[in-house]
Amino acid sequence: MPARRTAARPHPLRRVAAPLAVLAALAAAAPAAASAALELADCRLEHPAGLGSLAARCGTLSVAENPAEPAGRRITLRVAVVPALDRQRTREPLFIVAGGPGQAATDFYVAYASAFAPAQRSHDVVLLDQRGTGGSNRLGCRFPPDFDVATPAPARIRELSAACRQGLPGRPEFYTTSVAVGDLDAVRAALGAERISLYGISYGTRVVTHYLRRYPSRVRAVVLDGVLPPGASLLADTPLAAQRALDLAFARCRADGACDAAFPDLARRFQALRAELAARPRQLRLADPSSGAPRELEFDASALAGTVRLLNYATATTALLPYLIDRAARDDYAPLAAQLLLLGAHVDAQLAYGMNAAVSCAEDVPALARVERAALAATYLGSQQLDGLAALCDGWPPGVVDADLGRPLASAVPALLLSGEADPVTPPAYGARAAAGFSDHLHVVVRGQGHGQAAVGCAPRVIARFLDAGTARGLDVACLEAATPPPFVIDPSGPAP
Repeated sequence: MPARRTAARPHPLRRVAAPLAVLAALAAAAPAAASAALELADCRLEHPAGLGSLAARCGTLSVAENPAEPAGRRITLRVAVVPALDRQRTREPLFIVAGGPGQAATDFYVAYASAFAPAQRSHDVVLLDQRGTGGSNRLGCRFPPDFDVATPAPARIRELSAACRQGLPGRPEFYTTSVAVGDLDAVRAALGAERISLYGISYGTRVVTHYLRRYPSRVRAVVLDGVLPPGASLLADTPLAAQRALDLAFARCRADGACDAAFPDLARRFQALRAELAARPRQLRLADPSSGAPRELEFDASALAGTVRLLNYATATTALLPYLIDRAARDDYAPLAAQLLLLGAHVDAQLAYGMNAAVSCAEDVPALARVERAALAATYLGSQQLDGLAALCDGWPPGVVDADLGRPLASAVPALLLSGEADPVTPPAYGARAAAGFSDHLHVVVRGQGHGQAAVGCAPRVIARFLDAGTARGLDVACLEAATPPPFVIDPSGPAP
């Protein structure tokens, strides 16, 4: 299936009028007062896994934690600027907004800097660690290292959540998207940029969309990658999207002669494996793949579901799934459990769980009441994540949320929207919904790909060309049709020859 494109059909710009809460109005006004000084100095941004670093110019900006109390408690935002390579042809700055919620923009960028190298030739890249992440008063929590992979029981989640709230270095009600977009504009103003372009990934697309809603005259163009459209909940549809993505992976294995021969009837065997682990969890002892230290863990149906979900995010790890499922079905759980430990350590290092909860509890939990539980029962994730989120949010204070945060957008700002055909969390249908809000847009669905397209194939060049052109009309994305997922791993030596 080639990359699909949907071109914009011109339509009149629809008016979106909504009353704003006093806090939201003050948050929007805050940047003018907060745009004092942002002094930058040479620095190096370290890869979160210690895999190198890159040069940048770094500084901090002080803002009010509660925008309604500008003279009250203040927090410091971490800002880094990676200068454009061509100083003679520098265009508007490109702000990178990370996902999660809870990932720092600096961590995301260092891991994916090569994806933005073409754009960096003519754009300063601006990295603001969103409040509550990275170096911006990080709201971290001491959760088990596999917390986001194997969902604990609701009672245990409530205990962890209560302890998390007590130890936070800030008031979580002021770490939501509605407040964070004011920080973005404060940084824009402090840098002296009249207009900016923005790239958002996953949850970051919500931030970009809401910034565009609040400050339309400040935006030249946006790139939305792994799109979360206005009104969509981060978790409400995830079980359905995850099941769809896994079914696509199984179908791709059936269509691949070597994979089908090595792992026949994979979907049925996966269902049998789920049933077996639900009835009889395994007690495992294995070497931690990161440290080599011995680890003991219980591997049950929840651990299986969480591990498969995260492995299915990227095509490189999706390629492992048939082999890992086959080994587990043969009662060899060590390879799959090792992936659980690796994924848990990675998520734990990247995600500020307190900030994640501050956003999710305020913005996503209300949508859970509309979920059709019967449909979730047919998926391999079921309702465990949703029940876990409800338990996590029990006792969290209501956050600042603009009344129009989830309302449809109507914008004339050019937008490039990127979706992976097999994305397990923000499926292509999400991108299509969001695209309807832009009069100048191009929505590209890249075949066989998972979550996030910025580093796939020629996508870095496509993004750069779009930003330089300042319009999606006539943008050539044919090269993305050549992007294909990697072959499936057949045995410990790798794919079939």
